[in-house]
Amino acid sequence: MISKFLRAGLLAGWLALAVQAFAIDTEAAFSDPALQHRYESLNRELRCLVCQNQTIADSNAPLAQDLRREVREMIAAGKTDDEIRTFMIDRYGDFVLYRPRMTAQNFLLWAAPVLLLLIGAATVVVVVRRRSQEPDNETEAEGPEAGQS
Repeated sequence: MISKFLRAGLLAGWLALAVQAFAIDTEAAFSDPALQHRYESLNRELRCLVCQNQTIADSNAPLAQDLRREVREMIAAGKTDDEIRTFMIDRYGDFVLYRPRMTAQNFLLWAAPVLLLLIGAATVVVVVRRRSQEPDNETEAEGPEAGQS
């Protein structure tokens, strides 16, 4: 019984690893290591629009393959990283960036955690101050008559 579960678990693990093997870029590497580094770096910065939680470097979706090919061609054509990012943003929107940039449209998303933390801290301070200013009911009950029943 356990061996069946163990086999199923091992099979699932091997299949998960096999899927990752298919996501590897099969194109030939650039002859210049600096260009290859730029290519790999840009592929890790761009989101696969089909998978949404993977970069185009990690995805084996046909769109990710097309985007990798597009990045490769633009690097080979002499485009800068900023020009490539701008092209992708113009074509697919800010969502194509795996780490979105801070803009006026998404500022609240970036600021919300800090704002909520500040509001929570202010609430704790107010509650603690109010409770420290309240008279302590237990000390009033411990007067001279408190021990007598």
